[in-house]
Parts: sequence; structure tokens; C-alpha cells
Amino acid sequence: MNTPPGPQDTLDPQGAPRPHDLVRDHTIYACVMGSRAFGLATDDSDTDRRGVFLAPTPLFWRFEKPPTHVDGPADEQFSWELERFCELALRANPNILECLHSPLVEHATDTGRELLALRAAFLSRQAHETFAGYSFSQRKKLDQDVRAYGVPRWKHAMHLLRLLTSCRDLLRTGELTIDVGDQREPLLAVKRGEVSWAEVESWMARLAAEAETAAARSPLPPEPDRRRVEDFLFRVRRDSALQN
Repeated sequence: MNTPPGPQDTLDPQGAPRPHDLVRDHTIYACVMGSRAFGLATDDSDTDRRGVFLAPTPLFWRFEKPPTHVDGPADEQFSWELERFCELALRANPNILECLHSPLVEHATDTGRELLALRAAFLSRQAHETFAGYSFSQRKKLDQDVRAYGVPRWKHAMHLLRLLTSCRDLLRTGELTIDVGDQREPLLAVKRGEVSWAEVESWMARLAAEAETAAARSPLPPEPDRRRVEDFLFRVRRDSALQN
């Protein structure tokens, strides 16, 4: 978060902060995602960073609103504005929910810690639909690769298995754990192409069926706690307005 300002990080002619300023100066939560957070990192793994920034409330009084997300300023860094992040989390977006549950938190302000304390409010049985939908789209891409090249992209197959496992366990337990634990070596074997596509297909089908069964008896509520999240966002926006 201490990246030196560059040409696009100065104020615009109206005095509003540039997108990278918002990330650098107003981030409330930052974590590492990707293989490092999943427990699947190898020597050549990138370090993917994700974060949430809180745009000062007065910026929303302008005709041009703050960005909903910002790419950068560092390589492999991506951040969402708090409201957009909460909207996506309430829809059980897999990437957003996993970001909230990263075991590798690099930065959290008081507001960021409040956001983390709300993690359970975002979880609901809707996760089955969204995780399954995302998994289906990724599976279609793998099938296309198999038809075109005879094999899938093994790294993508590994991550799809990881996602399906995470979905099943979330529905079974009501808690989202993204570190793969003792599944690290079996999953890395898939990444290395040491498991046949037929075995991987069978593994995927089993996980999807187990998630379907778990969804019917999941301890998760049917809907997320939208009111609790909305109250948090309202209070944070109000406090920001008073401070500015």
C-alpha cells in the first residue's frame, strides 16, 4: 500500500482523487488470494492481491462518481469500492466470498475488521446456485479444450475441483474455508497432468452431486442478512461524510 505515486495518481482538475489514490489512501481491507491463499502455491506462483477501499462520501455528491473497482496500482492487484464489494458478496459471488475468507490478511482498518466480522451475514444457500453456475461455465471451457486439443488446461481443472470442494463443504458446514488442507497433493497432481481426464471428470461429478445433497440440508440460511450489511454500509458512509 506504499507504492510511490505515478503520473495517473495525482488529483484531477476538479481536485478529486485518482483511482490509484483511492486504493493507496482509503483501503480498509487487503489480502492475498489465488494459489497462495488456497494452499496451492508452488515456486512459480504469482502473488494475487485483492482489497476493498472506502471512497469518501463527499465524492458521491459529484456528477462523476468514484469507480466501483480499480486495477492496480501494483501488479496482480485489484480492489473494489466497499458498496460494490458488499453488493457482490450479498449475491454470493464466489470470488468475493473467498476474498472475505482469505487466511492471508495483509491490512485491515477498524472498518475493515467490521467488514470481516460481517462474513456470516453474506453467507446463504444462494452460494450453491452461484458457485454451481460459475463451475458450469468453467467446465464448459475445459470441455472445449478437450475437444480442441485432447486435454484440458490442467491448472484450470485443479482450480475447478478446488472450487467444487469449497462449495460442498460450505453447504455442509455453513463455513467457508478456502485453504485446501490435505487435498493439496491430489490437486497439484491434477495440475501436473498426472491424473487422467476421465478421473477428473468423475471427481467433478461426485463433488457436484455431494454439493447438491448438502444444499438440501444445509445449516446456511435461505437468504443473506441484507439488512445487517446495509446498516453497516449506511453507518460507514455517514461517518465518512461527518469526517469530511
